[in-house]
Amino acid sequence: MAVERDNFRGRDNFGDAASRADDPATYRLFEARIVPHRSLTPSGFRAVMAGVGLISLASSLPFVLLGAWPVAGFMGLDVALLYFAFRANFRAARAYEDIRVTPLELMLAKVTAAGTRAEWRFHPAWVRLIRKDHDEYGVLELSLHSRGQAIEVAKFLGPREKAGLATKLSRALSEARRGPRFS
Repeated sequence: MAVERDNFRGRDNFGDAASRADDPATYRLFEARIVPHRSLTPSGFRAVMAGVGLISLASSLPFVLLGAWPVAGFMGLDVALLYFAFRANFRAARAYEDIRVTPLELMLAKVTAAGTRAEWRFHPAWVRLIRKDHDEYGVLELSLHSRGQAIEVAKFLGPREKAGLATKLSRALSEARRGPRFS
């Protein structure tokens, strides 16, 4: 299921009784991968860079013909800086968060753009999902609280996506608190 621009892909399995019969303790009530939103695709990036490069070349050509060739170098430097800024943005887009809820465990994994993984595991009965709402903007922050630990989740998402995630995650935690179903 995709919610709001594909930033949050989640699946809940509340009605799937067939897979519960296999192993009720490991049955996944909810799982989601949260990724940062990037509106520029790789082909769009190439088109933007080609356009900027051509404009820079066309605008620096008169300066070169007039003998002010250092201007062309500075215009090329602007294109190079723009390229490296976009590359850094694409590199930062590799970060993501995974959330999985089973009747016996809530697993949260945060992976940075560099690939460093931090993982937390909680029992769903002891986890509270806290949301900070703003009257005008909606949900500003979601955090998981358990036994003195507070971990913010879904920083990548906008207010609407956070609200959707909060609804589904609250429902999964509520279902998990009821315990595994063996029938």
